[in-house]
This record gives sequence, C-alpha cells and structure tokens, in this order.
Amino acid sequence: MEPIEIKVLDKGFVRLIDFMGGDETVVLAARVSTGKGLKGEEQDRKLINYLMKHRHETPFEHSVFQFHISCPLFVARQWFRHRVASYNERSGRYVEYEDEFYLPDRLRLQAKSNKQASEFGEIPNERELIQMIQETYDLVYERYKKLLAAGVARELARAILPLSLYTQFYWTINARSLMNFINLRADAGAQWEIRQYAEAIAKIFKAKMPWTWEAFVQYVWRGENPAIQP
Repeated sequence: MEPIEIKVLDKGFVRLIDFMGGDETVVLAARVSTGKGLKGEEQDRKLINYLMKHRHETPFEHSVFQFHISCPLFVARQWFRHRVASYNERSGRYVEYEDEFYLPDRLRLQAKSNKQASEFGEIPNERELIQMIQETYDLVYERYKKLLAAGVARELARAILPLSLYTQFYWTINARSLMNFINLRADAGAQWEIRQYAEAIAKIFKAKMPWTWEAFVQYVWRGENPAIQP
C-alpha cells in the first residue's frame, strides 16, 4: 500500500506504512464462532455497532495498523505509556541526532483549574521567549557536536539534549488499542502537542475503518474535541 502521511507540529509526522484488516475483518472475526461470514453492508454495520455498544472488543484486535512516527521526546514518553502495542525507536547510541527540536509557534500559560494542564493566553514578551528557546537549542546542539568531535561516545553526548528533540519510532497497534489511544490522547484534557498527533491518527483510522469509527464515536468516545466526529 502507498503510505499515508500527515504533517504534525513544526517538524513531525504520522505515517501509516502498513495496514491489515478493516471493518469486514472485524465482522468475520466476530462471526467465526457461528460459522457465518459477511451478510451485506447493512447487517455487517449493525454488528459492528452492537459489538461497540456492548464493549465486545476482541474482534477489533484483528485489524492492525503500523505507523512511522516523528515527534518530540516528551510526546514519545507519554505515547509509550500505551503498552498494548509494539515499539521500535531510533537510538542515539547508534546514530548522531539531527538538529531537530520542537519550537512552538505559541507559548501557553499554566492552567488555573488544572495543575498538570496548560492554556493559551496573553504573554507580553512571547516572541522574545520563543527566540530564547531557539537560542538555547542552538547552543546545546553546538556543544553536542563538539562532544562528538572530541571523541565522546554518542550514548553519553546525547545526555545534554533536551526533551524537545525529535525522535522517530515504529508503532504497531491493533484497532482496539488504537481506539483507547484516541480516547485518551485526542481529548481536550491531553497535552496539546500529543493531541495533534492523536487527531492525525484519528483521521487515518476513520479513513481505513469508517464503520468502526462511526460506532466508536457514537458509543465509546466521551471526550471533548470538535475534531472527533462521525
């Protein structure tokens, strides 16, 4: 299949590189116990709705997505908490990191109602602060390169790089676990940066499994995000 890619943040992306299954695979997996197969779109969609409504979720595990992700390290560390999946990440022990750091277009204030959250608001010297962030990246990366040039091992030199550094990983996950990821990370309560990735993944999920997506939004999704619609 041709990869599907969506750009995210300033330098990141979500790229679907492989996919197995689909809505009809869910139906076939559910009906195998009765020895029956597909019965036409109307009845098959009704079955998916029934499975989702009553949380009979194992048939959804038979559709599998494989993504190539590029995101800042602090996003990846939240992402990897979703453990019902397979991960392989780029290693700074084997390769030299590129000069790729996440630079936000806007800064956010600490939320008043939620100690772990943030919110957009007026910051008078915002452009100066963003420039300060960029200058910090330039300095740290310059020193990282100097350490490497001096013969310091990659595995040690990387220790000075910040969490805004972009990393890449392969992520293989079934549709059931993918819905759990979207439920938690596309919600308005998730950090804004990982929410952008979850929204991109939701678009791909909707495109590949439209019946399942519609049932998910109707019966499972309870979050707040105008981007998540049938």
